[in-house]
Amino acid sequence: MAAAQIDSVDEKAMRAELRAVLAAAEFARAPRMARLLAYLCENLFAGKTAQIKEYSIGVEVFERGDSFDQDADSIVRVEANRLRKRLAEYYAGAGAKHALQITIPVGQYVPRFTPVVRDPGEGAIRKQPEESGQARPAMDAAAQSVSAANPLAASLADRPACIPAKTVRRGYRLLWSLAAAVVALLAVAYAWRVSLKKAETSASQRMTAPVPSEEFLLGPPAGPEIRILAGARRSRVDHAGKLWSADAWFTGGTAVTSAVLPIARTQDQAFYRTSRQGLFFRYDIPLKKGVYELRLHFAETVYNPEAADAGAEGRRLMTVRANGKTLLSGFDIVADAGGSQTADVKIFPGTVPAADGALHLEFASENGEPAILSAIEILPGLNRRALPVRILPRQTPYYSDDSRWWSPDNYEVGGRMAAYSAPVAGTDDPELFASERWGNFTYAIPVPAGRYTVTLYFVARRVDPDQPSLSGSEAKRAAARVFNVFCNGKTLLENFDLAKEARQTSVVQRRFTDLAPNAQGKLFLSFVPVAGYATVSGIEVLAE
Repeated sequence: MAAAQIDSVDEKAMRAELRAVLAAAEFARAPRMARLLAYLCENLFAGKTAQIKEYSIGVEVFERGDSFDQDADSIVRVEANRLRKRLAEYYAGAGAKHALQITIPVGQYVPRFTPVVRDPGEGAIRKQPEESGQARPAMDAAAQSVSAANPLAASLADRPACIPAKTVRRGYRLLWSLAAAVVALLAVAYAWRVSLKKAETSASQRMTAPVPSEEFLLGPPAGPEIRILAGARRSRVDHAGKLWSADAWFTGGTAVTSAVLPIARTQDQAFYRTSRQGLFFRYDIPLKKGVYELRLHFAETVYNPEAADAGAEGRRLMTVRANGKTLLSGFDIVADAGGSQTADVKIFPGTVPAADGALHLEFASENGEPAILSAIEILPGLNRRALPVRILPRQTPYYSDDSRWWSPDNYEVGGRMAAYSAPVAGTDDPELFASERWGNFTYAIPVPAGRYTVTLYFVARRVDPDQPSLSGSEAKRAAARVFNVFCNGKTLLENFDLAKEARQTSVVQRRFTDLAPNAQGKLFLSFVPVAGYATVSGIEVLAE
């Protein structure tokens, strides 16, 4: 329906309905879906239905960037399905009496505003006036409705005037009695419907109350995302499909490009080969009002064990401040990351812009060696609480059937990835567990101070992986899965025999609570083989 087909009255009603829906609690708690619905409807009002396509939605609503691949990234389809369900729930509850209802047809993204024809019995019952002069029209109207359904009553009402007055009065009394009975029945039915609706709403609230309303438990929070590659002259897209812009909003320092060296614990090594360096430099980044999670990316690419004077610890010390508050003091990248040429990420939740609407970041040397920065990442966040971390050992991100966003492999060292085309038994989402990392390997997952719940997902494989690079003997050895798992030196699993644990289902999960990061702000997970190799098919980290 284009705007040319919507007259001013209809569009006004449609906009009123859209405002009512967006103001409802169901959508106030879901800003991502509210933003999607507003985008779809505004394009409809403007007559731009041709622009309501999966690609344009991904780019303009979910800020996926021009490189958005709708075949690899299902965010639009997932969020559209969630929007359809939320609209259906709203119109089954708070919006049940609305004259217009918004729907998103399955397989389409253009919204529809559908008028709703009400059963007369569902209307509100007005209180009957007390004066006899006013009561008569109401009774006559009720009598007409009764007459339509009662031929006898109609015949009484249509008798000729020659009928004795006593008989006519008796007929009117009969009609009024019938009309009063109908009104009473309608009132009882209406009261019953209201009480039933209240009971259903109360039961629904009791059932849903324990469920957290924060959308971060599913996909990433909605809002602006800023990613800057320090020292870079052009933008890049990372392996998760996120766009990182060229260097911007800086003052001071020098853009430096390092030699092509391998960078550990990242799938985007090129991101750490450019940097901004200097005894002092700053970034003044404009931000909308809100709460953000700040992530600073570092890597030591100058001092390394292969340099003339071996060893890099203590060579470069720096201070980092945000809006005048010290975030890092005496910061030694090598000591924090565990080595040179290793990606190091520091995370600061609860970051807010200064009073002037900007985030002011300062980087200063402490020992005469230039401060260094590889990248800045600013994401919509939560107040004093870290965003979830979900990792799959694969090359591309994935939206699971429950709308949770899983990032591709990251923060790892050692082991190998394997993919399997054979379906996994015991799960409604087999693609979620279609890959694994196996061998002797570690993950150093950066998190701020706090307590965390870590869930590890394992899959018992009884088939060879798809990689042709594995010989038959390697594939058979890889099938043996007895191993230990440690977190910052604490034993989580000992002699864990995956084949024995997976007797009932192929997918096995183990959850560990009250885990704290080490002094470097890492959950350091070690997977150590005992027989065959260690394995993992998914890692989830949630702040407690």
